[in-house]
Amino acid sequence: MAILKRGTKEVFLPDHSPLREAAKELEIPFGCHSGICGTCRVHVIQGLDNLAEKTEAEKDMDLLSDQRLMCQARVKQGIVAIKL
Repeated sequence: MAILKRGTKEVFLPDHSPLREAAKELEIPFGCHSGICGTCRVHVIQGLDNLAEKTEAEKDMDLLSDQRLMCQARVKQGIVAIKL
């Protein structure tokens, strides 16, 4: 079981789940849901290694090393903490 945190909120996710499953509970804004608008861009402040490799859509966005798209990223396991 993985844990996604934003501030004081925590959402439990099955291992290997997409982060978008927790976005609503963590009040993360969404636009396109397909990785082209960047609205759901977050900074990973803990557990970057607990996420799967960046998708092609994320690579195309030219994100900083600590940034991920909630609509694209998947948690492998463990704890991941994010901020907007």
